[in-house]
Amino acid sequence: MLLLMILFCFSNVNMSEKHLHLSSVEFEIFGNVQGVCFRMYTEDQGRSLGLSGWVKNTRQGTVVGEIQGPSDKVEEMKLWLKNVGSPSSRIDRAVFSNQRDVSRLELHGFSTRY
Repeated sequence: MLLLMILFCFSNVNMSEKHLHLSSVEFEIFGNVQGVCFRMYTEDQGRSLGLSGWVKNTRQGTVVGEIQGPSDKVEEMKLWLKNVGSPSSRIDRAVFSNQRDVSRLELHGFSTRY
């Protein structure tokens, strides 16, 4: 019984640490991503995953931004940005840069920048 309690406590500690592991990454999405509600869908998806960040159109026709939050959710968002996007978008390429671990969130909430 004592061994089971120790294992249970140990597994909970590992789970807690996993949820506290925070990441930040910048992104740029290429393709048909402007005029197709890509920013709105990105903001909605980021919020639904509990992430913080921002998204913005560029003059070059791409969409850029930054996302921060639990590492597993950041990875999930990266897959969404690379493969899903808004229903009318066409994603040709997703570039992720400056991925790093953070000890605390530097951004709060998810917004569209202009």
